[in-house]
Amino acid sequence: MRIGELARRTGVSQRLLRYYEEQGLLTPQRLPSGYRVYTDSDVLRVAHIRSLLAAGLSTDTIAEVLPCMGVDGERLIASICPELVDELLVERARIAASIQALQEAQSALDTIITARPAASSTAAPAPAGSP
Repeated sequence: MRIGELARRTGVSQRLLRYYEEQGLLTPQRLPSGYRVYTDSDVLRVAHIRSLLAAGLSTDTIAEVLPCMGVDGERLIASICPELVDELLVERARIAASIQALQEAQSALDTIITARPAASSTAAPAPAGSP
């Protein structure tokens, strides 16, 4: 199938599919005319790439871990390379730290939002130079 058909079947734009190819995540065959040719397995591969992106992994990390991922039906499983689990745990820790930082920022913002000035201090300040 051509790139337009893959885009239609996956819901991913042609531009993004080309980006996945640039990142080494997809490797379509090329016709002598230069057209990309994809297989049905590329549809599933794009779904796996999207799942890993949704899990917070960068395309660089996905390029490293995707060859080590096994498949159980359509679901990805970390089973082929033993070091894969360690790398995924590092990524999970990075995401957890980011979540913690965002929660702290949210809490600080909540404190600012809920802080209300005292009733006597709500009056407008006197203009400069007035008694």
